[in-house]
Amino acid sequence: MQDRFRDLTPHEAYAASLAAAGLGETALARDWAAAGRDALESPVNVTPPFEEEGYITPEDPSAVAYRIHIPRGRKLLFAVSLESEPDTRLFIDLFRLPNDDGDPPRPVFSSDSLSRVFTHEDPWREGEYVLRVQPELLRGGTYQVMLGEENAFAFPVEGHGPTSILSFFGAARDGGRRRHHGVDVFARRGTPVLASVDGRASRIRTTRLGGKVVWIRDSFREASVYYAHLDSQHVSDGDLVKRGDTIGFVGNTGNARTTPPHLHYGIYRSGQGPIDPYPLLTPARTARPAAAADAALLGAQVRPRNDGVRLRAGPGTRIEILRELAAEHELRVLGASGEWFRVRLPDGGAGYVAARLTEPVTAPPAARTERTDPDAQAPGS
Repeated sequence: MQDRFRDLTPHEAYAASLAAAGLGETALARDWAAAGRDALESPVNVTPPFEEEGYITPEDPSAVAYRIHIPRGRKLLFAVSLESEPDTRLFIDLFRLPNDDGDPPRPVFSSDSLSRVFTHEDPWREGEYVLRVQPELLRGGTYQVMLGEENAFAFPVEGHGPTSILSFFGAARDGGRRRHHGVDVFARRGTPVLASVDGRASRIRTTRLGGKVVWIRDSFREASVYYAHLDSQHVSDGDLVKRGDTIGFVGNTGNARTTPPHLHYGIYRSGQGPIDPYPLLTPARTARPAAAADAALLGAQVRPRNDGVRLRAGPGTRIEILRELAAEHELRVLGASGEWFRVRLPDGGAGYVAARLTEPVTAPPAARTERTDPDAQAPGS
């Protein structure tokens, strides 16, 4: 849905061009617009990392959409590729779902380009999003959608992870007179300390409490990241640093002289003060399910091997069961994800079935063309 406070998305501009050409009220154009709305209103719930290969029939206007929860402190990575005619436009739209059901989804990313992996991050807010994919009229083919997550903040000590955090945010200090405003990452003296974010180094100082300290200002997230008890600093005031750069080395300077070497790591949001870094340092999942479903059957008709095969709302055994299928049901294969087929029933219903519990009835469409973006890479690969 477009409003007067923003520009048209490529998808909306294309719909407007159909109307301007007098095609907006044709049955085909109405079906195309309805397919886009229906996909947005009834997305498939998936959890990154996720990958699906699917088939869109050129003569049957359709769209696919996936609902994703993005936790606070995470980036969403997504890529889409398409096997179709070289000049085919594929509209990719990411919507943020509103907290109020009465408000429409708001587009936060829109493109008709397939040239790269895209990212989206909403600093400090978790939320529900829908990614919709739809080709222009009378175009289709085999597509691939890949979704991944990445931590907005990289872990700050080389070769270590959350299991090395042994002192946590909010713990009592000085007999309860103050609270711990960060986490402590224990590591050998001299282990490289890394920039968690892109930013500018500042306040490279030696203080009574923190010993040798470094601050990095992250303008994008309006936050400052604090590193303390360093054995030595490796940056100067005003240096621009990139995520993963070495900014110092683990030590126990300042009031940590009686403790083993460790990094005190803190995050301070502008106007809010210290926040707990631990949830932001929990690693995102990166392992995708093995592709066991036969993608060669995309577009083909299959049927259950026996009565009672379950149709589910998403690709997983813990996901809601929509119905049980009879062996005579013929199912159109729309997508393949891991061990699952996404299928459409003759009555228009759709969902996922375990691919191993189906058998082919008809052959898939024979026509295949080269991908429009053969260099696209999976998020996190």
